[in-house]
Amino acid sequence: MNKSSQSSTPSDSREEVSDLAREFVVKNGSYYVRQFGRLGNAKSFAWTFNWAAALLGPLWLGGRRLWGLFWVFLLAELMAFVQLGRGLWGDLGASHAAHALKLFENAEFRLAQATQAAAEGAANAEGLAKAAKYTLLNAEKAQGMADAAAALAPMLTATGIILLLTIKVAQGVLANWSLERRFMKWRSNRDMGSGISMNGLLGAGAMMLVMYPVTLYRFTVSVVPAWLTTFPADKEWHTTFVRWLDASFDWLVIRGDGFFNSITRGIKVMLDSMEVLLVGTPWPVVMTVIIVLAWRLSGIRVAIFTVAALAYLALLGFWEESMATIALLGTAAVICILIGIPIAVWCARSRTAYTVVRPVLDFMQTMPAFVYLIPVIAFFGIGKPPGIIATLVFGMPPVIRLTVLGLQGVPHSVKEAATAFGASKRFLLFKVELPLAMPSIMTGINQTILMCLSMVVIASLIGAKGLGQDVLEALQYAAEGAGMAAGLAILLCAMVLDRIVQGKGIVPTGGRM
Repeated sequence: MNKSSQSSTPSDSREEVSDLAREFVVKNGSYYVRQFGRLGNAKSFAWTFNWAAALLGPLWLGGRRLWGLFWVFLLAELMAFVQLGRGLWGDLGASHAAHALKLFENAEFRLAQATQAAAEGAANAEGLAKAAKYTLLNAEKAQGMADAAAALAPMLTATGIILLLTIKVAQGVLANWSLERRFMKWRSNRDMGSGISMNGLLGAGAMMLVMYPVTLYRFTVSVVPAWLTTFPADKEWHTTFVRWLDASFDWLVIRGDGFFNSITRGIKVMLDSMEVLLVGTPWPVVMTVIIVLAWRLSGIRVAIFTVAALAYLALLGFWEESMATIALLGTAAVICILIGIPIAVWCARSRTAYTVVRPVLDFMQTMPAFVYLIPVIAFFGIGKPPGIIATLVFGMPPVIRLTVLGLQGVPHSVKEAATAFGASKRFLLFKVELPLAMPSIMTGINQTILMCLSMVVIASLIGAKGLGQDVLEALQYAAEGAGMAAGLAILLCAMVLDRIVQGKGIVPTGGRM
């Protein structure tokens, strides 16, 4: 680095850094100048302790705008105060004691019944006496549990004190380190704010005043108020919303019947072609093609593993189910790639498009599979095409996300150079961006294939069959051996596909380009 560039940095002289530190902290400038100097020159961990941060805790962190640590220590202190409060003021055995009291009263009542029955010579006198005896034993057991719970109070108190002291020490140790890091960021971005923030102090204090007393009250009272444990929801809202959803589904099913049927027919055509290729073709031909592909794309070791995996599938009778499963996931993966990569190219070139698409991808990846099976069944029925559609929801996000990541990672200088030499947008995409992003794209395709395969058991719930059907039947009849054998077949299919797809971009040593 030359002298001119060094002079433009905010860390030339010790005096300038000291002045900046005083400007940043506003109060106690001399103390923080010394601490920042020690921490900045330290090659490893340097011991430092901030008593104000240790005593004030989250309040100090909020005033200094260290909100990440604020939430961590707020929750940690809250947990410590809960333990301390339960030990000092909590009625730990209240529920067990109340239960024991009821049992004692019940035992006394039954004993009186047994005494009266014995005096009258009733036939059930002995049974009433036994019932009274068992009730008394249960009451004594409940009282013992109440006494044991009450005996935990000193331990909880000690735990709360130790935990609170540990948290205070951690606050004091980390405070100067965190503030020094914020100071380094502030030197390059003065909009971050300096000094003590009154809004931060007020906000932190308000949250502490609300959260601490309410939480302590919740864990120390004998009878917890309903408003603290149950949200005041209106059941009528739930009923109205569910009815509206039912009506919406009915309307969409009736109005979109032709559209949904056309999608089902299109998927069925692709699936039938894949099944003819994999299931209908004689097994020696299919097995030979798969082994040769593994050898040519990934090498002799993967080819040997593929031979062993295919032998397992064939010898144990999983060949047809395995090929049907691969046809199912192959159709789903092809559709994911055909739809996902164009969407990814669009998102990579338009920030607005990616802003719109990203929440949809988050929804597709986080929504539980059993939830989106409901609209799939409602719109498309059951069978293999609906199973493929359910698989699409789960398998499409990886190829879109990783393709966008790869295209956005293409160096801007390379694109500028290609444009400067007269490259058109089409040439730039197909000859520059996509080739450079190909490792990331292939990773996305690989992940999509494996995630599609992981859906075979769930898809079998709506009639997709294949190896997932074998696993499902094993679950229904608790057939451990059959389930593990079918699960191992799914695993081997996934491993073979993974090795073959990973080998797509690998050139063997000594091979020809």
